[in-house]
Amino acid sequence: MPWGASRRCSPCAGIQPALRLAPSAASPGHPGAVTIHMPTDPSRRRCIAAAIACACGAGAARAAADSVWLEELTSPELRARVAAGATTVLVPVGGTEQNGAHLTLGKHNARVRLLAERIAQRLGATLVAPVMAYAPEGEIEPPTQHMRYAGTLSITAPAFESLLDGAARSLHRHGFRHVVLLGDHGGYQSSLQRAAERLNRQRRDGAAVIALTEYYAASQDFNRTLAARGYTAQEIGQHAGLADTALAWAVDASLVRSDALRPSDGVSGDPRRASAELGRDGIEHIVTTSVVAIQARIAGAPKKP
Repeated sequence: MPWGASRRCSPCAGIQPALRLAPSAASPGHPGAVTIHMPTDPSRRRCIAAAIACACGAGAARAAADSVWLEELTSPELRARVAAGATTVLVPVGGTEQNGAHLTLGKHNARVRLLAERIAQRLGATLVAPVMAYAPEGEIEPPTQHMRYAGTLSITAPAFESLLDGAARSLHRHGFRHVVLLGDHGGYQSSLQRAAERLNRQRRDGAAVIALTEYYAASQDFNRTLAARGYTAQEIGQHAGLADTALAWAVDASLVRSDALRPSDGVSGDPRRASAELGRDGIEHIVTTSVVAIQARIAGAPKKP
């Protein structure tokens, strides 16, 4: 942004000559970095700081307005995006559960967040709702399934389906025509289907909720791909094993405790040969498969009367 281009910054429009920009010797890893040499006069220093903050703030606002994430938009920005044709919204569904000693509790949430963002970007005219991090993970008292391990958060299936119902109806109310449920966890796929079917029976305006079974099925395809490459079923596993760990690693290395890569309590499989490189093909397959499936579902959906 040029100095003085913003009305908010115009009182400081005269400070440009006071700035000297030079390549920063302190940041050799950032060749585009500059050092700002500030004047000694306190009032002029304050003007420069305010102008820099103004320019950075305006840039951040523009970036947020272009975001695919609903929660990063203002209400008028969202309304404008929908009016301009962004009438598909993805609802990423994760879950907070134990994943042994080597994967974080938020694996599903981080994975579905990144995948949903990539799917939306590739589809175009698509936004992404906040990640749902609460899901059925077992009985609480007495604890069953993942609830037997520290950190797992569980809600009942009816509560989960009610949450899906409220989220989808809210999004329909705001003008979205297609609400797509992306479930990263196998345990609640039937709940996604039930919620979508119930909502679709209630609507008469052509809007639809899509429980995208192809999204989760694509992650299971990855298991078969690994098997074809010589990895054993015992390694691949069903939970936090080789496949699960490789996908998580490809999403965000901070999800993986590499010094704890071994079978442990709560793990089905053996993660020791997992790597980010191994998981990248799986991530791409899930994104591509989901994009194609959403396009096909929307093309086959009833038209608005």
